[in-house]
Amino acid sequence: MKQQRRARAIAMTPDEVDAFLAEQRTCRVATVGMNGPHNTPLWYVWHGGALWLTSLSRSQRWTDLQGDPRVAVVVDAGEDYAELRGVELRGNVEVVGEVPRTGEPVPELEGPERAMAERYMGGGTMVHDGRHAWLKLVPEKVTSWDFRKSGAARRQPAS
Repeated sequence: MKQQRRARAIAMTPDEVDAFLAEQRTCRVATVGMNGPHNTPLWYVWHGGALWLTSLSRSQRWTDLQGDPRVAVVVDAGEDYAELRGVELRGNVEVVGEVPRTGEPVPELEGPERAMAERYMGGGTMVHDGRHAWLKLVPEKVTSWDFRKSGAARRQPAS
């Protein structure tokens, strides 16, 4: 029981999760394929309650997701034990738009593409290179932690 109370005590509120995901820039996406787990860093945008990713359509990640759309995505920050914080999102991704993306109008992608261009490309419009495609994750499970809430003042190694 003590462990569960501690987990609840350091969990982020939904507003804190939204703010955290909006401020961080890189996530790690874990997929499962025929050769086992595969984990890769990606840029992302958190838009409309979903995590939006662009992936090379000829990548191991893409191949894995075509066979099994389940993912676990982690976004985290902090150096010292007392400042570690993060969010894990789990669920099934869905492909949105054409594969690969060439710029065909897709209303559902207008917001995420604008956000991606602003966040990583200094504004303007999204560049479509004909090699990437969009993945959307509406999380089925969200787990968060913010060790700054624990009052842990001493430095401890992360494990």
